Amino acid sequence: MVSIDNIIIIVHVFLAIGVIGFILMQRGKGAEAGASFGSGASQTVFGSQGSANFLSRTTAILATGFFITSLALAYFAKQKAEDAGNYGLLPVEQTINDTTVPAAETLDTQGKDQNTSDIPSAD
Repeated sequence: MVSIDNIIIIVHVFLAIGVIGFILMQRGKGAEAGASFGSGASQTVFGSQGSANFLSRTTAILATGFFITSLALAYFAKQKAEDAGNYGLLPVEQTINDTTVPAAETLDTQGKDQNTSDIPSAD
C-alpha cells in the first residue's frame, strides 16, 4: 500500500529535478544585453522576452511546490516521531551497566575514592 508520505516524496523529487532543469535553461544577465540590441531575438521560440517570463514563472511555481512539499514532509515526520514516542518505540536513556551508582561510591577525577583523604591518619 502506498502511503501519503511516499507520494509526497515522489512529487518532491520531481519538483526538485524540475527546478534544477528550469534554472539551468535560463540565461544569465550577460546574455540579456545582447538580446536587447536585436541579436538572437528572431531565433527564439517565445520572442525576445517571452522565454524569460515563461522560464522564471515556471521556476517560481516549481519552487513554491518544492517548499510546500518540504513543509508537508516535515509535518509528517513530526507526526511519526510523536506517535513513536507515545507508543514507547523510542529508546530510553539507560544508566551505566544498567545499575545506579550511589554518590558515596563515585570516584573523583583523579581516580581516588572520595571517602579517602591525602592527610595521613593519626593511627
